[in-house]
Amino acid sequence: MSETSDRRTPYAPYMRVLDALSEDIREGRIGPGERLPSEAELCERFKVARETARRAVRELRERGVVYTEWGKGTFVRSAEGDA
Repeated sequence: MSETSDRRTPYAPYMRVLDALSEDIREGRIGPGERLPSEAELCERFKVARETARRAVRELRERGVVYTEWGKGTFVRSAEGDA
């Protein structure tokens, strides 16, 4: 996780979750086609509010890294692109 060393620089809580999930995906701990942890699991793991977890996942979705299937979860896209 790449947390900023300058304490004066604002670092939103969702960015901590976003960075950790991005690293998990980049390092292959969550591979293509695999489901991300649920919002509840992210809240527990990072001790953040649900909206914070939701924002991090939304950012990954907007970047095209993951896709969400309603009622099933959010999944990592393959290199070819899913959904």
